[in-house]
Amino acid sequence: MEKDLSNYRKTYKKGELLKANVPENPMELFRDWFIEVDTHFNVGETNAMTLSTFGLDGFPKSRVVLLKKYTYEGFIFYTNYESEKGLAIAANPAVCLSFFWPAAERQIIIKGKAEKIPENLSDGYFESRPRGSQLGALVSNQSEVISSREELEERLRALEIKYEGKTIERPKFWGGYMVRPEEMEFWQGRPNRLHDRIRYRLQLDYNWKIERLSP
Repeated sequence: MEKDLSNYRKTYKKGELLKANVPENPMELFRDWFIEVDTHFNVGETNAMTLSTFGLDGFPKSRVVLLKKYTYEGFIFYTNYESEKGLAIAANPAVCLSFFWPAAERQIIIKGKAEKIPENLSDGYFESRPRGSQLGALVSNQSEVISSREELEERLRALEIKYEGKTIERPKFWGGYMVRPEEMEFWQGRPNRLHDRIRYRLQLDYNWKIERLSP
């Protein structure tokens, strides 16, 4: 099987990113871009981001997860701590997050360290989830091999009966991570592939060094 994609072409001309115009803190630029994309561009899930980890098998692995909160400290998402990604983070907390918003011709690439958030914060978010999502967290032994789809559905039916009329508490193997950024790169598509790339790097004094990168 072969398909030549060399003729795929796109002209980037929806914006610019100038070093003179960016804030000192990258989280402020992230906030501004996120709000702008979420408000003015039809991208579906603006909070969808690619999480890359170093796997226990020595290979890097990327998958899409959903950003659930961002603050000046970092980026929060939720998952099964015993999943493939959870075990990878436990072994090596150095991760990469990336957002790609093609409608706005923008990317953001974030390097940082992931750490578990306090249990009470995970409890609060779990309580806010739809009941079906709460049960789904209990049903799935994430990343483990299963025999069939029917096996999952049978587990779900059993839990629906077990918890009928009862509060579903957050399982200890499920919760949130915060990724604290150490480097953030903002990419804005420009004509002739001369894209704007602005990188922030956290310094020892906790200030951010801002640099323009060659496209």
